[in-house]
Amino acid sequence: MKKLVLMLMMFAPLATFAQQKFGHLNVQEVVQSLPEFIKAQGEVESQAKIYDSELKQMADELQRKSDEYQKAASTMPEAKKKETETELQTLYQKYQQAQQDDAAAMQKLQQEKLAPIQTKLQNAIKNVGDRGKYVYIMDIGAGIPYVSTTLSTDVTAEVKAEIAKLK
Repeated sequence: MKKLVLMLMMFAPLATFAQQKFGHLNVQEVVQSLPEFIKAQGEVESQAKIYDSELKQMADELQRKSDEYQKAASTMPEAKKKETETELQTLYQKYQQAQQDDAAAMQKLQQEKLAPIQTKLQNAIKNVGDRGKYVYIMDIGAGIPYVSTTLSTDVTAEVKAEIAKLK
């Protein structure tokens, strides 16, 4: 009898574990199917093109002035040389600062545009998890080495439907 009780106690945690529900989804698939993500992505890409165009204009001007300086440097008076070198250095610093400012602005824009989408996604996953009584819902696109699709339920469609309800 003691052995039977001991055996039941050993297998009780396994039986409890077997009753737990696990889910998985592909977050990237869900996000890329959202109209608000497509719109946000378009706005970010549009702004990136504007910044790239401005930086290209600055780089072209810097290159043009640098080429002019290289051609005329040998015949320039020393004072003019120093003045032109200072001007080129200032242009280069402005170019570098513009690159940094644009990168920071792009990062801020992406955060502003994607934060509401991320929040909506997290709420949808939480709602599906609560309603389905899941212990875990894992993102299979996040580089998890292995998720058993036989022991785990694909909740991607449920999360998509829940996001549609949250609009």
